[in-house]
Parts: sequence; C-alpha cells; structure tokens
Amino acid sequence: MRAYAAVTAAYWAFMLSDGALRMLVLLHFNGLGFSALQLAWLFLLYELAGIVTNLAAGWIAARFGLASTLYAGLILQIAALSALALLDPGWSVAASVAFVMAVQGLSGIAKDLAKMSSKSAVKLLAPAGDGLFRWVAALTGSKNAVKGAGFFIGAALLATAGFQAAIWAMAAVLALILVAVMLFLPKGLPTGNKSAKFTSVWSRNAKINRLSLARLFLFGARDVWFVVGIPIYFQAVLSDGSPDSRRAAFFLIGGFMAAWIIAYGAVQAAAPRLLAAKSLTQAQIIAKAQRLAGWLVPIPLALAALAAFSPAPALWLTVSLVLGLLLFGYIFALNSSLHSYLILAFSTAERVTQDVGFYYMANAAGRLLGTLLSGLSYQYGGLPLCLLTAGLMATASWAAMRRLAA
Repeated sequence: MRAYAAVTAAYWAFMLSDGALRMLVLLHFNGLGFSALQLAWLFLLYELAGIVTNLAAGWIAARFGLASTLYAGLILQIAALSALALLDPGWSVAASVAFVMAVQGLSGIAKDLAKMSSKSAVKLLAPAGDGLFRWVAALTGSKNAVKGAGFFIGAALLATAGFQAAIWAMAAVLALILVAVMLFLPKGLPTGNKSAKFTSVWSRNAKINRLSLARLFLFGARDVWFVVGIPIYFQAVLSDGSPDSRRAAFFLIGGFMAAWIIAYGAVQAAAPRLLAAKSLTQAQIIAKAQRLAGWLVPIPLALAALAAFSPAPALWLTVSLVLGLLLFGYIFALNSSLHSYLILAFSTAERVTQDVGFYYMANAAGRLLGTLLSGLSYQYGGLPLCLLTAGLMATASWAAMRRLAA
C-alpha cells in the first residue's frame, strides 16, 4: 500500500502540471493570434514523442526498473517547464512554434515515462482477485480528476500571474514533489532485468493488439474535438477580443475543460461499481466493453449535425455542445476504464511493462492523429467537420473492439 500510495502521489503531481501546461500553451498562443492548425502543431511532437517513448519505456523499465522510469519522467517534466519559461515573445511565429514543439516533445517523453511506470506498478502491487480493476480504476480516475484541476489552474494562472510566472511556479512545485518521492518511495517495485531485449516490446498477443487498435481510435475520437476545436470555438463565443473578456473566457474555458476531465476521472474511478464488475467474468467484461464502444458513436455524429445547422456561434448550440460532450465523457470514461483493466488482465507479470508500453504507444498514436485532425478539421470545416471526424474515429474504435473476442 505504501508503494502504491507513493506511485499515485507522484503521478498526481505530474498530471496536475501536465493539465495546467496544456491550457497555458493553448490559451496563451491562441491569444497571440495562432491559427487552429498552428495550435495543433504545438502539440504534435508531444504526441509523437509519446509513441516512441512508450515503446522504449517498456523496455527501459524492464531493464532498469520502474522506479528509474518514474524518476526520469518527473525530472524531464521539470526540464521542459524550465525551458518553456525562457520563451521570448519577440521571436517570430516560426521560431516560437519550433521551440514550443521541441519543449512539448520533451514533456511528452516525460508524461509517458511516468504513465507507463504508474500503470505497470498497479499490475504488480494490486491484490489478487477483483482488486486489479478497482486499483487501476482508482489510479486512472483520480489521475484524470487531478489533471482536470490542472486545466483550471493553468487557465487561472495565465489570467492572474501571466505565462512565465505560472511556468516557473509549476516547475518549483514539481521539483519539491520529486525530492519527496525519491526520499519516501519504498521498496517493492522491480529493479529490472539486464537481459531484457528491445525487441520484446512488440506484442504477439492478438487481444492486446486489437485492444491497442481500439484504444488508438478511442483517444483519437476524444482529441479531435478536445485539443483545438472546442476550446477555440468557445473562445470565439465567449470573448469579444477585449482584455477583460479574454480573461473571463480563460476562466470559463478552463473551468469547462477541468469539469469535463474531473467528471471523466470520477466516472473512471467508479467504473467497477457502475458496471457491477465484481460479479462479471472476463468474457462478460469484454462483451460490456464492446457494447459501450458502440454507444459512443452516435454522440459526436449528432453534435456534428447540430453544428451544421448553426455555422455561426449560438447560445442553443453552446448549451447542446456542453450537454452532449458531458454525455460523451461519461461513455468515454467507462470505455477507457475497461480498456485500462483489460490491458493489465491480458498481460503477464513478466511482460507487463512491455505490453503496457505497447498499448500506450497506441494511445499516443491516437492522440497524435486526433491532435492533427483537430487542427485540420476545424480550420477547413469548422466545428461540424471536427465533430464528424470524432464520430468516424469512434466508429473505428467500435469496429476494433468487436473483434476483441475473435
């Protein structure tokens, strides 16, 4: 329990800074006049780094131990924040984009080192029986609630303290957390196996491969609207360009994104109870996951149809979007929680870091695809195309899940 608590605390601290950093970068550079596509570019290397990192992290953890990758994630995030604080407002747009992309890439490496370490540790520390679903749901759900709080904190810091002061404050807090974790993390995590080969990161388990493909499209369906489309649409609705309205918009947008993530995390944490999973076999859980994947599909398609009838910002559309995206978040959270359980259930203790790394590589690939399509679809087709693309990706995730039990 002490090892689990220490891992969870480190993961919480990291995800708080990760959520705050995303909102800081998005709102700050949108305020500087960056287009939707330019904003998407800022996050592409972050997601691309995640693809490579998750593959390598599984092998690194297997070879050098989970504690090493957890510490490395925290250290790299502190370095990324420190570098971002050096951004010069006088640089050209091209130079600013290139610099922030590089820093975000470093942050992406850090995030996936921390995530893989924490999720793998649950497989090794959870009690036998139904405890695995409960423990992974608690870690994942609480992590997303903390990240949601980070979205609001990032927007609030930008509105009150400014960009650079907010970045330095987060780096300082994360450094204190790192020191505390290094001092108090107890023994209990594997120290590594020097004979582990890099080729072992590739999964040969058909269930893990199909689940990973479903994960790719699931998170692509979320990030298509989440990364650029909805925040930029809401900023157009809420701000008239004046400093006061911009600050108010920062709080409202940050508040909505935070509420969405926090609610998503709460549903994830409660998923074992909501799904009555304690009494279900693994085959029944797979069947439930397949049904839930199908339930997600019509929500973004319906919202896309509504947006097509109102090309200009309108109050009724904004209310519909908020309600529809909250429903999307509820179904999405149940899907995500089942995925997080199934990847650990399908993996073995000997291969857990490699299998989890492979699975989160697919997760990062989905986020990369969703991020790119978020900027492209919103810039060239507005909100209707953005939401339609999300619906198509949700459909692809459902199709992959239907083959899971084959």
